[in-house]
Amino acid sequence: MKVGVLMGGWSPEKRVSMMSGKGVVEGLKKAGIQAVPLVLTTMDKDEKRLEKRLKFAKLDAVFIALHGGFGEDGTLQALLDKWGIPYTGSGALACGLAMHKGCSKLVFEANGIPTAPWQALHKSLEKAKWLKEIKLGFPLAVKPADVGSAIGVTIVRKKDELVNAVQKAFKYSQWSIVEKFVPGVEVTVTVLGERALPVVEIVPKNEFYDFDAKYTPGHSDHVVPARISPKSAQKVKANAIRAGKAMGCEDYYRVDFIVPGKGEPQILEVNTAPGMTATSLVPDAAKAAGIPFPKFLKTVVEMALQREKKA
Repeated sequence: MKVGVLMGGWSPEKRVSMMSGKGVVEGLKKAGIQAVPLVLTTMDKDEKRLEKRLKFAKLDAVFIALHGGFGEDGTLQALLDKWGIPYTGSGALACGLAMHKGCSKLVFEANGIPTAPWQALHKSLEKAKWLKEIKLGFPLAVKPADVGSAIGVTIVRKKDELVNAVQKAFKYSQWSIVEKFVPGVEVTVTVLGERALPVVEIVPKNEFYDFDAKYTPGHSDHVVPARISPKSAQKVKANAIRAGKAMGCEDYYRVDFIVPGKGEPQILEVNTAPGMTATSLVPDAAKAAGIPFPKFLKTVVEMALQREKKA
């Protein structure tokens, strides 16, 4: 089996993607699969060039290790469908819904999955109207709508910090998501097929699980199993699968939650192309489930090929 591992790209998460891609290549090779690293650059924005490049490689499938933008918002998935190239993870529509935090929130609410109160601001709205538009009380989390890895995210505790936070989010996206900040234990659930793997607790050394805490060794701890009640663990597992199915996710994905001291766990987001770096959460969840990382990756590739056969 020959699998091309797509990495790099041109989103703000390019560096993380390169780390994920390296981890996937090494893992697939350990699983006995011929893994070929394929680094995408801005030249690959030319669809004909990219199609020719992938078909020339004569791949059985591609493993998508791209994060953000083109690789995670459904654009690449739609192209691969058109070209008849099997790929890992969810399809174009599910990726698009999951990538945009506003769309995700609408899906969560429509399906009765608890999520923090929120608002969306579009870049076209005059700066003078931002504060009037936001009705939520502090503290708040302000995020770009369609960028991952906590890039452009700010925790806002005072009114005079809000405009700068919204402005920062708009550097990365046309939409800024303003969400009620819910304190609690941050956890994540990896779903493989129909199975929710053990809940992983995230303990960042920084104020929150920001870019530095995610990718700098030693700047966050992962605790498995998460130190939450059995009832809360059951709920986040069930809601992770519900959220994924509601969006149409397939094969594997990761769902993040906040578990407050009182009340229901609040869903944050669904990741259709989760990180595969040395400090990432999915490998830890697989290990806790008794699944060696190479076997996990091989299973994901086999799922992609099975899906292609059914199509």
